Amino acid sequence: MSKWIEKEKQALELINIAGTLWLDKNVELVIFRRNIVDARYTEVLNNIEYAIKYLDLPLTIDDFLEFSRSIEKLNLAPTRIDLATLGKEWLDDKDKSGTYDTFIASKLTDYIGKDKRIMQPKDVVLFGFGRIGRLAARELIQQHGNGEQLVLKAIVTRGNTDDEIKKRSSLLRKDSVHGKFRGVITEDYKNKTLIANGNVIHMIAADDPSAIDYTAYGINDALLIDNSGIWRDEEKLATHLKAKGISKVLLTAPGKGSLPNIVYGVNHLDFSPDNYKVWTAASCTTNAISPVIKVVHDKFGIESGHVETVHSYTNDQNLLDNYHKKYRRGRSAPMNMVITETGAASAIAKVMPEMAGKFTGNAVRVPTPNVSLAILNLNLTNKVNSLDEINEVLKAAGSFGPLVEQIDYSTSQELVSSDCIGNSHAAIVDSHATLLSPNNKCVVLYVWYDNEYGYTRQVIRLAKYIGKVQRLTYY
Repeated sequence: MSKWIEKEKQALELINIAGTLWLDKNVELVIFRRNIVDARYTEVLNNIEYAIKYLDLPLTIDDFLEFSRSIEKLNLAPTRIDLATLGKEWLDDKDKSGTYDTFIASKLTDYIGKDKRIMQPKDVVLFGFGRIGRLAARELIQQHGNGEQLVLKAIVTRGNTDDEIKKRSSLLRKDSVHGKFRGVITEDYKNKTLIANGNVIHMIAADDPSAIDYTAYGINDALLIDNSGIWRDEEKLATHLKAKGISKVLLTAPGKGSLPNIVYGVNHLDFSPDNYKVWTAASCTTNAISPVIKVVHDKFGIESGHVETVHSYTNDQNLLDNYHKKYRRGRSAPMNMVITETGAASAIAKVMPEMAGKFTGNAVRVPTPNVSLAILNLNLTNKVNSLDEINEVLKAAGSFGPLVEQIDYSTSQELVSSDCIGNSHAAIVDSHATLLSPNNKCVVLYVWYDNEYGYTRQVIRLAKYIGKVQRLTYY
């Protein structure tokens, strides 16, 4: 027990260092993409243990603490640093690196100096305040740090009476699926604002979005995130650009017509923030399956495929049987499995043009409030040598490289949907469910995803790219 208490003290020091770096320098420390600043010390210890077992690293809390102490001594540009990645590299060349200080300095040489990444804060407006809107608000507030990235300035809803502000504040504080908001929220009814963790957020009501003068609220050159779902084509979404103070629009749903669907990590670099004013973050399902399909296609090639989505019910469905413009969705969502369509199969081609005409898709809505499952049946161009080979390819993609924020690789034999609530990745590959056909050319992958939170994190990543407020990363 005395040894455990010492570990807890070390974890508390690690959290303190991470907090200082986050608030003073916009440097974020994570452990295998898991947050340190807002975590309990026991969570930090658990995350370290997970990274050690997952990557087979003979490390201890002492090593992670020493890494953080050495990082604290450097004058780094805004950066997100994974201590688990540093741990693996430390073991690879420990004898050549000498002390922790010299090792860390050598690895982060290209990140030293504030001039390596200079950012101007980007004002953000949330248009709509439903499931995605409230999660986006939580993330924007909790990721505020020292205010060098995205800054939530306003939320636009249908009304802003005192009672409406009170109710929306309550919905932001508590969520039946995602739990309590980690922070302090107070209402300023006189000024029609919420003050959340020091962020002053204007609650705006307007009948005509184009007539809002955001500059009157001190909002300029802002990115508006439309999560209302009212408009999904470029022409209608461009209505927001007529409002004073808005320069970019991001839709949190699949776009219609010629509007490109962007999945951060897969095709966002094909679209320059300087060249586009209206953006769409595609759907939660498209964000979940595209990174996995990309990894498999790049390695083995894909001839054709089918995606079947087992999707949690949404507010689009009815609690009890009632009229709905779509036939089956009118039936009670908490009481039925409901076959419906999904646009993910066709949307893949918008994200990855080389997949055009190769996929079919369907969906089943099920009586769970959150977390969904995509079953990918992929016919490959090249044979897979073994089940282990396909899993190792996906594990590598989820461990290191450009898609580590998008793909989580689960080794758990007990994984169920509720385990994935709050997972920040777009996709969670269930490795123990992977199937390989006898001819070694057809693979079936089971991909979980938090269709609310995981998708929202993808939206925030894309928003940072559009707003040019991305930090450097060391993964």
